[in-house]
Amino acid sequence: MSASVSRPSYVSVLREPHMARVFAAALVGRFSYGVLFVALMVTLTRAAGSYAWAGTAIALFGLATVFLAPVRAGLVDRFGRRRVLLPMAAVYSALLGCLSLTAWRPGAPQWALLALTLSAGACAPPLGPVMRALWSETFAKRPELRQRAFSLDTVCEELLYVLGPLVAGLFIVLGNAAAGVAASAVLVLGGTAAMVLGPAVDRPDDGPTGRAAAAAGQVRASVPRDPVVVAAAVGFTLGALNLLVVASAEHHGRLAAVSWLEAATAVGSTVGGIVYGARTWRLPGRARLPLFALALAVSLALAGLAPGLLALTAGVALVGLCVSPALATAYLAADESADPAGRVRAGAWVNSACNAGSSCGAAGVGLLLGGFPLRVCFALAALPALTAALAALPGLRRPAVSAPSPDRAGEPGPVARGA
Repeated sequence: MSASVSRPSYVSVLREPHMARVFAAALVGRFSYGVLFVALMVTLTRAAGSYAWAGTAIALFGLATVFLAPVRAGLVDRFGRRRVLLPMAAVYSALLGCLSLTAWRPGAPQWALLALTLSAGACAPPLGPVMRALWSETFAKRPELRQRAFSLDTVCEELLYVLGPLVAGLFIVLGNAAAGVAASAVLVLGGTAAMVLGPAVDRPDDGPTGRAAAAAGQVRASVPRDPVVVAAAVGFTLGALNLLVVASAEHHGRLAAVSWLEAATAVGSTVGGIVYGARTWRLPGRARLPLFALALAVSLALAGLAPGLLALTAGVALVGLCVSPALATAYLAADESADPAGRVRAGAWVNSACNAGSSCGAAGVGLLLGGFPLRVCFALAALPALTAALAALPGLRRPAVSAPSPDRAGEPGPVARGA
């Protein structure tokens, strides 16, 4: 792994015709997801008057969002972005709007709230995977710019999930969390419309040729195994770390320090993603996967050895440094193993794995904290990332497999190794 002397900048990525506008629109739409979780949780709790019921509804929303994401992405690959994304976003935003109105005052029927919540989760448009597919197609012949684009995308997405709960908190403070749900509906519809109606989404594999290839079964539909495994490990690490920092701060008698620890993780992830994207790597994405997964495991285990909160802050910042590079590499590796007409679905698998891993990480560490010392919990939480590194290790020895070029989107591509 080495860096070249001359490297195109992040500005070069955004100077590509139309891409800055499309990326900004995609971020607006994706910001909806950052705002929604907290706003929806508070809305359902106040409307139904039960934390247990609201937690169940949120869990069902998450399951529908995560496990149906590859299906929704497959529809985009098969029928085209404009034909699928805009109607999907319209239905999703309409369901959120109805949910907001239904839950505006306490006492709404629980069955109606549950039906609207579950239906909305099933219709969430895959804006992240679509945006990454656009980056890949735009910079298909310039891999160094594609890497920077993926890194920039990953860092911005992480920041959205840091800022989103703060915006949701404003709606809660101002009087009604249901307004935050309504705002999420407006954000996703407006962002999606601005994104798909721009000229940048008109790509060769989004036209009749690409759709015909998908319909004929020529798109590689297999799950990109190594990227999915590593993304799940990254999600598990983040979900586990959320609880571990709370337990650590409480252990040291300074619960208010949680905000600083969370901020250190976010800053570390941002810095790591920017530095990662600025380098030119000689190893292909598939070969970098086990290296970043191993770094994630080691950094999390070391964070558990911190003697005090100051050292722990540095430790979680080190964990954060590995998060964005690992995720960006997982998305890149999945993209490299996918046919042009199946890029959205490949990215959706990685995205779903990360989200599912996050839920499992929070649940798993919650069980561990009741029976093990903190240091042991940190070490055990690092095991999934270590396992992912070992699972992806053969990628270091596999020859690179080139994805078909965009102008051959209608032809069957070679079998992806390690996918």
